[in-house]
Amino acid sequence: MNFVEYPDREALVLDLVDVLAEELVGALHHEDRAALAVPGGTTPGPVFDALCAVDLDWARVDVVLTDERWLPADHERSNTRLLRERLFQGRAAAANLVPLYTATDTPEEGLGALEGGIRAITPLSVVLLGMGTDKHTASIFPGADKLDAALSPNAPPLVAMRAPGAPEPRVTLSEPVLNGALSKHLLIFGPDKRTALEQAQGARAHDAPIAAFLRDLTVHWAV
Repeated sequence: MNFVEYPDREALVLDLVDVLAEELVGALHHEDRAALAVPGGTTPGPVFDALCAVDLDWARVDVVLTDERWLPADHERSNTRLLRERLFQGRAAAANLVPLYTATDTPEEGLGALEGGIRAITPLSVVLLGMGTDKHTASIFPGADKLDAALSPNAPPLVAMRAPGAPEPRVTLSEPVLNGALSKHLLIFGPDKRTALEQAQGARAHDAPIAAFLRDLTVHWAV
């Protein structure tokens, strides 16, 4: 794990955007398309705001969420809605969104229709992860019903997940998909998340899911 500490959040965002853009450009030099996986939530919003203005061949970039709540894309809690409002703007409006939701009552009913899209873009070029103070990443939560399935080296690309405290079902990219990326980054802010990350080192992934992703991971942190 490579830990990078920044003097403030603005400096982190600017540097991280440069790194992500450089890696995407590098991937496009070697392949017809590049695939970027990103988290939902509020933390990556400023990164999206800056990344969408970067001058690269966005029409050759596939973007997928690391996880999604099983909600329509226009729902206020939808991560897809966040992406459309903050990343798929400006130059990045030309990128291709790979969906993690389809209009079925449960994620289990919809996984079959979604998995083909994930298989078509793997291995991922670049993954940006987030992490909660409970040490979850994507929707791989401690205590989740399909935790072991999502962490299995033989996991399918997508796993339906229900977790304590999560008000709706979710779907998440599995450990093999996330760890199979050519480049992995973790974005975290604040002392509580730094402490959680430190506690995760040496912990079992079952107790601290982020521990499954620390190898070859670059962590970007600011207060």
